[in-house]
Amino acid sequence: MKKLVIPFFVLVAFVAKAQQPPVFEEPAAGPKITFKEAKYDFGNIKQGDMVEHVFEFENTGTEPLILSNVQTTCGCTASSWPREPIAPGTSASITVTFNSRGKIGVQNKVITIISNAVNPRERVMIVTNVLPPETEG
Repeated sequence: MKKLVIPFFVLVAFVAKAQQPPVFEEPAAGPKITFKEAKYDFGNIKQGDMVEHVFEFENTGTEPLILSNVQTTCGCTASSWPREPIAPGTSASITVTFNSRGKIGVQNKVITIISNAVNPRERVMIVTNVLPPETEG
């Protein structure tokens, strides 16, 4: 009987804790970058194709957002991004270009956005499957 008492009280304590309402957390003061999408898939492309995607984001924070850098994982991926501060509630975008020359197979490229936001390092990703170039025969 004693062996059942301790697990019973542990179970009661766990259930009581689970019944507590969630604590409301105030949003952190400062800029916050929120992307509409974190990943974009180009599907199949042919080797040598150059593809581009625009990642839209919004400053959902309380202060101006300043992007300080946008890093890509290889020289085959380039980006264009706003250099001016983005006011709270304002949207902007980052354009990512992928050059498939010399690539083959599935490609996953991560783009890291560094800013003054409360979430200072955000990542977005592009994915594609590079097919071999067509051969004339």
